[in-house]
Amino acid sequence: MSHHFKETPHNAITDSGIARVIQCKELDVGDPIKWLSLGLRDLMRAPGITVFYGIFFALIPWFITYLVAMTGWHLVILPAIVVFMLIGPFLAAGLYDVSWEFEKGHKPSLRHSLRAIKRNAVNEWGFGIMLMVLMIFWLRVASIIHALYPSYMENTLESLLPFLVLGTLVGAVFTVIVFFLSAFTQPILMERKVDLGTAVLTSINAVWLNKVPMMIWGGIIFTTVLIGFLTGFVGFILLMPLIGYASWHAYIDTIETKVERKYE
Repeated sequence: MSHHFKETPHNAITDSGIARVIQCKELDVGDPIKWLSLGLRDLMRAPGITVFYGIFFALIPWFITYLVAMTGWHLVILPAIVVFMLIGPFLAAGLYDVSWEFEKGHKPSLRHSLRAIKRNAVNEWGFGIMLMVLMIFWLRVASIIHALYPSYMENTLESLLPFLVLGTLVGAVFTVIVFFLSAFTQPILMERKVDLGTAVLTSINAVWLNKVPMMIWGGIIFTTVLIGFLTGFVGFILLMPLIGYASWHAYIDTIETKVERKYE
């Protein structure tokens, strides 16, 4: 499927002067399905490495839930989520390396993928911290909404509804912001060794210019995470690596490269 490059238009993102913005291509609405199928192919070709990373993705949320159930101490959730946000991008980098190795015609190895994790470590830590700050802010806003709920009111759906709607809307806004910031940031940082500003602005610009395909992609990721939770995190063992591999193909398809990519 041939894509043509979108001339990066002048907008607030490209004219910000904070960092340069790498051009992106114009995507088709069917592209997210193609990324999934290519991701699935990578998963089938590297089952051992897939399960290795997948177990981490399943264990971390399981451990968070276990801690909360054991202690009844919901404050555990915050530091645990913080850890997950910091570790997640590094785990993803290992998965991207597998797809990248296949693209180059190499046989991926666990050792090589673990080494890839520290390719652009400073900016990846920066990215993790940025996500963490957003997450903490989101949780603060959620607790303020919770505090607004009068304790004397009955817990009926009618009385809870305005707070549920407000909480959902705030959550949706934060989710969209995180998606814009992080859709392509991680693979850009890993492959190009650019600074965090360039990676983040490139990601925002690419999502903005491809709103419909990226909304579909975001919906697929959300559904995948939902299935993972509904299966008691067991689904994450295969689903998170699948999304990781597919994200690499999304990056290849979307962000302009100096050399034509040959992976189809």
